[in-house]
Amino acid sequence: MKAAAIILAGGKSSRMGTNKALLKLNEKTNIERMVDTLKALFDDIIIVTNDSEQYEFLGVKIVADHYPGMGPLAGVHAGLQASAFDVNFFVACDMPFISGELAETLVSHIDDYDAVIPVINGKQQPLYSIFHKRVTGVVADCIEAGQLRMKHLLDQVQVFYVTEKELPMYSATEIDRIFFNMNHPNEYEDAKKWAEIDKGE
Repeated sequence: MKAAAIILAGGKSSRMGTNKALLKLNEKTNIERMVDTLKALFDDIIIVTNDSEQYEFLGVKIVADHYPGMGPLAGVHAGLQASAFDVNFFVACDMPFISGELAETLVSHIDDYDAVIPVINGKQQPLYSIFHKRVTGVVADCIEAGQLRMKHLLDQVQVFYVTEKELPMYSATEIDRIFFNMNHPNEYEDAKKWAEIDKGE
């Protein structure tokens, strides 16, 4: 697929108390699982982090924020700048059950839009989304203006919003799993249980 997958690994993990990307599920770190899923489909994998040494074992491209400390928008900006592709799939590093097929579906909706954003149970999911490289300058403008919320960016670009109606191939349970993220220790425990069940199937 002529697109890059960009994993945002810049969060502080303060609620978890440890780096969420490096938590293990069935002997593999969470981010390793994500890379394995995505590299089967995408032409390039990029990790955005300001702590590159922790991720060198993955053997993929690693880039740092140009605007450190400015949150997810800074990660989107760094990923877009580093990407050689027009179409880019972004995902947060704390989502252990991502679907490569769903990422492909989102890519297929980009057409002439600047971004494709899932809206699941009424909630926008900008950290499991598609952004076109041409919005790089708009992202930089938002950051430099102190407009650091994803909403500030989405208000300025052409967005296609994908709801469950556009994803009939997935059950509600599957959708909940794909968009599940680990922010707290109890969520990590849930993820470990699900991963064990997956392993046994």
